[in-house]
Amino acid sequence: MEPMTYQSAEQVKTRVNAFILSVYNWMFIGLGLTGVVAYSTFRIPALSKLIFSTPGVFFALMIGELAMVFILVGRITKMQASTATAMFVAYSALNGLTMSFIFLAYTKTAIFGAFFATAGTFAACSIYGWVTKRDLTSMGSFMFMGLIGVIIASVVNMFLASSALYWAITYITIFIFVGLTAYDTQKIKEMALTQPADIGAGAVRKGAIMGALKLYLDFINLFLMMLRLFGGGRD
Repeated sequence: MEPMTYQSAEQVKTRVNAFILSVYNWMFIGLGLTGVVAYSTFRIPALSKLIFSTPGVFFALMIGELAMVFILVGRITKMQASTATAMFVAYSALNGLTMSFIFLAYTKTAIFGAFFATAGTFAACSIYGWVTKRDLTSMGSFMFMGLIGVIIASVVNMFLASSALYWAITYITIFIFVGLTAYDTQKIKEMALTQPADIGAGAVRKGAIMGALKLYLDFINLFLMMLRLFGGGRD
């Protein structure tokens, strides 16, 4: 039987802080890459036309994104850390291709306004999730069920084209991702605190990538809903 590894309170604090810093660093790398690819795609008319005017290309990219997320979430424990990292980076770049539509549909004022509103909201929710003593597990489950509901409602509204339902979905989705940001932050904190002292560097990297992916998705979805508010809805 291997001897247990003990760490001082200072060592634990250092390890937790390093893990959390890694999570947020990867999240910012993902967001930055998405932004750069989105704007670069917008600046290349031929590429934008290929994505949004060629039948099937946009939906193929969306399916590819969903597949990458499901693979990362479902199989990350069996991957090499380098593979998980490469998939996260590739997903962020691929999402940038589809996100380039925002530069076609919204003004720069709306985009910047939505971004800063999202950043402020995200920061406040993430701080709350970090400092609160309340267990947010039940809230996270409720928010996830709500997310399934708004996805179904969004599909239904593709046929109904109801303005009232459109705005209801927008506000409810903002509420959901506000809650999920706090919930995911708390779970990342718990992950950092409960990691074994002798955990390998690869496992730490994979944990950081998974945490970054969750927060990245929270930020992106919150941003898209904020864009609806700042952009005044459908053109």
